[in-house]
Amino acid sequence: MLRALPNVGLVYRDTKHKGANFRMESRKTSQEPSFRSGDRLSRRDLLARGSIVAAAGLAGSMLAPAQGFAQDEPVLPAMRRPDHWDILAAADVPAPPAPEIIALNRMAFGPRPGDLAALMAMGKNSDERLTAYVEQQLSPATIDDAECDTRLTAQGFTTLAKTLAQQWADHVTKKDAEWSERIRPASEVEKATIIRAIYSKRQLLEVLADFWHNHFNVYGWDSWSAGTWVHYDRDVIRANVFGNFRQMLEASGKSPAMLYYLDNISNSGGNANENYARELFELHGMGAENYLGALGEPGSAPKDSEGRPLGYIDSDVYQATLALTGWRLDEATGAFRFDDTKHHKYEVYVLNGWISKDAGAAAGTIVMDRIADHPGTARYIARKLCRRLISDNPPESVVQLAADVFYAHRSAADQLKRVVRAILLSSEFRNTWAQKVKRPFEYAVSLMRVGVADFVPEDSFFWRYDSMGQPLFSWRPPNGYPDMKEDWSTTMPMLQRWRFCNYLIDGWRYGGDGPDKDKLRMDLDSQMPANIRKPTAIVDYWASRILGRSLPDAERQPIVDFLAGGRNPDFDLPDEQVTERLRFAVALIFMAPSFLWR
Repeated sequence: MLRALPNVGLVYRDTKHKGANFRMESRKTSQEPSFRSGDRLSRRDLLARGSIVAAAGLAGSMLAPAQGFAQDEPVLPAMRRPDHWDILAAADVPAPPAPEIIALNRMAFGPRPGDLAALMAMGKNSDERLTAYVEQQLSPATIDDAECDTRLTAQGFTTLAKTLAQQWADHVTKKDAEWSERIRPASEVEKATIIRAIYSKRQLLEVLADFWHNHFNVYGWDSWSAGTWVHYDRDVIRANVFGNFRQMLEASGKSPAMLYYLDNISNSGGNANENYARELFELHGMGAENYLGALGEPGSAPKDSEGRPLGYIDSDVYQATLALTGWRLDEATGAFRFDDTKHHKYEVYVLNGWISKDAGAAAGTIVMDRIADHPGTARYIARKLCRRLISDNPPESVVQLAADVFYAHRSAADQLKRVVRAILLSSEFRNTWAQKVKRPFEYAVSLMRVGVADFVPEDSFFWRYDSMGQPLFSWRPPNGYPDMKEDWSTTMPMLQRWRFCNYLIDGWRYGGDGPDKDKLRMDLDSQMPANIRKPTAIVDYWASRILGRSLPDAERQPIVDFLAGGRNPDFDLPDEQVTERLRFAVALIFMAPSFLWR
C-alpha cells in the first residue's frame, strides 16, 4: 500500500539562512491522503497539485521588496506555466553560435574570462577543440582545481570530509544537538556546491552532479536527510557521475536520505509501503514513458521479439515493493542493513521472471538489476540527459544514439562517461541552440562566473537567490526541479531573476567594518578597459565578453541608448557617466534573452 509520510510529530522547518530564528510546524499526516494501490492516476495528479498549492502560498513572498530582510522565512516560489504568455516566446530565436560557445554554456555554467581563449587553443578547428574539451572534462581528476580548493578551505567547512558514520553520530543521533548543527552537512554542501559551480575548472562534473541530484531527488532539509547530506552528495551522486548507472541506482536506494525520503525504511512484509518502489520505476529507472498501466496478473505485460516486457505495469510495482521489504539502517552507524524479520518471504514476479522466496537481501537488488537492464531505462535516461545537455525536446536521433551506448555498456564501470561523450560529440549538440533557458541556479552561477564575483556564502545572498525559485536541495516532490523552458520563462521567474541581478550588480557588498565594507563583490567598473568610452563600443565589449558573440540589434540598441543617456552613442562618454551607468548597462545584458538561452 502506498502511504503518506509517517507522522513525525513536531519537526523543525528549515530556516537555514536565518541564524537562530527558528520555528516549528506540526506535520499532520492524519489529514494527508493515503493511497491505495489502484490510485495510480490520482497519485500523479497530487504531485502536480503540490506545485500549484506551493505557487498559491508563494505569491506574497514573490512581491516582497528586493532590499532588506523579511521577518518570516520566505516560502519557496513555484514555477507557473500559463499557456497564454511566455516572456521569451516573442524573442527571436537566434542561430546556433560557435560550438565552443555552446560547449561553455552547456558543459559548463558559462565562461569565466579566459575560458573561451583557452578552449580555442585546444585545437585547429571546432571539431578538434570540442573533442579535446570533452575529453578533458570527462577526466576531472586530471584537472588542477587549486583555486576552487583554496576557496573551499577558506570557508572552514567541518563536515565535507566526514564519513557516513561520523555524520550519523554527530548530526543525526547526537542527543540535544542544536538544529543548526543537525543540518550542518546539508548547509555546507549547499555552500560548497555554489563555490564549486563558480570556481571549479571541473565544470562538467558540476553540471552533471546538478543533473543527478535532480534525477534522484531528495528534499535535503529534513532531519533525516540533512544530517547525512555529505554522504548523499559525495558518495552517492558525485562518486558515480561518470560511473555505472546500476551502481548509482543502488547507492541511492540504500542511502539514509532516500530510505527515509521515500519511506522504504518502513516497508515490511506485513505492512508494505510502495512509495520507493513506485518511484524506482517511474522516476529513477524506466520512467513513466514506459508505464503500460494496470493490465493484469504478474507477467501479463506485452513482450518484444526477445520475450522482454515492453514496459512495466502496476503488478511490477507491487511485486517490487515486496522484494524491497526489510531494507533498514544500522542504528549505530547509519549504514545500510537488511532485516530478514521484516522481509516478505514469498516469491515475487517482477518484469520478466520470478525472484525466489529465499533471495532475502538480494531480492531488492535483483529488481534493480532488471530495471537497469531494460532497454526502456536506456531510452529514458538517455532522453533526460539529452534534455539537460541539448534541448527540451531533443531529436530522437541523438536520444537513440545515447540509449544504444547506455544499453551496450550497461555493465561497464564507465558507462555514464561513454553516454555523455556520445551526446556531447553528436552533431545535434553543436547544431541546436535556444531550445532551453537557464534555470535560476545556472543563471546565478553563470552571471557570477563571467562577472568575476568574489563569492562567499552569506545569508543575504541566499535570501535573494532562493527567491528565484530553485533553492538547492529544496524540491519536495520526488520528481526534481522542472527542466523545460516554459517552467522558468514566465512572469515571476523572470522578475525574480532581474531582482537578483540588480542585487548582485548594485547591492552585494563586502560589509563589516573594514575599509572594503562598501566595495561591491562583483566590481564591474574595475574590469572596464579605460580606452573604451563610446556607448556602442562599451556594449559590444561586454556583449562579447559575456556572450562570446554580438547582441542582436533588438537587444543591443536599447542598452546603447540607455548608456548614451541622450548623447551621440558613437562619441566618448565622460568618465563619470561611464561610472554611473556601466554596471546597469551590463545588468541589462544579463537580463536580455541572449544571456538566458543555452
